[in-house]
Amino acid sequence: MFIEPGISGGRRGWIEVICGSMFSGKTEELIRRLKRVKIANLKAEIFKPAIDLRYDEIKIVSHDTNFIQSTPVENAQHMLLLAQGADVVGIDEAQFFDAAIVTVCEQLALAGIRVIVAGLDMDYAGKPFGQMPNLLAIADYITKLHAICVKCGNIANISYRKSSEGGQILIGEKEEYEPRCRNCISI
Repeated sequence: MFIEPGISGGRRGWIEVICGSMFSGKTEELIRRLKRVKIANLKAEIFKPAIDLRYDEIKIVSHDTNFIQSTPVENAQHMLLLAQGADVVGIDEAQFFDAAIVTVCEQLALAGIRVIVAGLDMDYAGKPFGQMPNLLAIADYITKLHAICVKCGNIANISYRKSSEGGQILIGEKEEYEPRCRNCISI
């Protein structure tokens, strides 16, 4: 389904991307922005990938246990159906969505909707993760957050995987990952 440009009465939409490593506060920042949207009495639709069941099946939950209600979706296209009439769309863990996430975000922005996307820009090996590089390329605003390296205390930008389990996607928390800087990923 395509949301037609201009459906929002001439209002301009845009795309904001919040990125960084795990434990950098991406979800916390997404929740903060979305709570401000609700205070402004704007209609928000909030989505997360259905595969992310770490803290809750429905809510988006930060590592600090702040949360906001969301709708789990299997694929990005499904968001277009559910975003009808929204002023703002929030999307967490964007790196887990299919390639259509980029087109979906562009369609929403063209329809006058503010789109706020949060996700990991790099995987555990420090390589670009999923569609995040493409979302960063089309974003109107980018916020890059950093964690603190658990080994040296400097700025961390990599979600170091503690286990040797293979594959780019391994959904986990502190038991599986820790923030590290590029100098400490081999320690």
